[in-house]
Amino acid sequence: MAIQENYPLRKYNTFSIDAFARFFSSFGSADELAGLITSGYNVNRQPLILGGGSNILFTRNYDGLVIKNDIKGIERVAEDAMHVYIKAGAGENWHQFVLHCIDHGLAGVENLSLIPGNLGAGPMQNIGAYGVELKDVFHELEAFHLDDKQIVTFNRTGCDFGYRESIFKRKHNGKFVILNVTFKLAKTPVFNTSYGAIEQELDRMGISALSIRSISQAVINIRQSKLPDPAEIGNAGSFFKNPEVPALLYHELKHRFSGLIGYVLENQQYKLAAGWLIEQCGWKGYRIGDAGCHARQALVLVNYGNARGQEIYDLSERIVESVENTFGVVLEREVNVI
Repeated sequence: MAIQENYPLRKYNTFSIDAFARFFSSFGSADELAGLITSGYNVNRQPLILGGGSNILFTRNYDGLVIKNDIKGIERVAEDAMHVYIKAGAGENWHQFVLHCIDHGLAGVENLSLIPGNLGAGPMQNIGAYGVELKDVFHELEAFHLDDKQIVTFNRTGCDFGYRESIFKRKHNGKFVILNVTFKLAKTPVFNTSYGAIEQELDRMGISALSIRSISQAVINIRQSKLPDPAEIGNAGSFFKNPEVPALLYHELKHRFSGLIGYVLENQQYKLAAGWLIEQCGWKGYRIGDAGCHARQALVLVNYGNARGQEIYDLSERIVESVENTFGVVLEREVNVI
């Protein structure tokens, strides 16, 4: 548990923003975490916990303790006639976990292939893609309470999952550190190919017999064709959530903008495609200095080299303002801003 001072965080955030932590360390167990947060280095505030750094934008240095979650391990903990329960450490890479499940013939996460970041962030923001959300395969998790220094188990109801959020982003924001997650995965797959361009990509691939591996590869192909690789261009994936609006507003907008993309939800709200809204406002491909809006996907803000976090945040503010002025819809950031 070595503590390092004035530690550079550029390689720990996928935006590749130059920022520094006053103090930095990592932990591989709950005991190590407890030791760090009770040390004299945890000054002034709760520590900032880092996973894969794929959902964070640093607009300043962090004047406190930054701790990287490095809890690893994947194990089969239970099994019944229909499902296998897999427990994995929060520090595992998410995509590698998905591939592990596919290699072992376990279904449910294949549509979530190639989502950047580590596993512990998954339930925190209820990650989702191509018609599947993490809550669909979630069983339980263990989390460390930073004040009580106790490990608490949360089931699916206790996590209070919503669209790209959970109780850990609302009521318990900053109070818990997720240690591990247990997933309920199917022995017999139920294929989900109706969302987005999965069926078209499967046709292009020449797939005649569906499998979880072929669906995973189709998702990977689609994502790689649309989204920039953070190793090449700094980004955090989708910067904004797809907004939900009342049916009345949706129909008003559809009358004014015939190309509006929206999907009806169970509560008779409509989910709009934030990328389409942003593109209609002229931001797709926009660049100022090294901060920009990606040329192939308007929902992704990027760092082309040496942009400051504040420059990317300021660009996001301008985008929010223009979308609200044009459509009367307020975009919400999916990325955590520090």
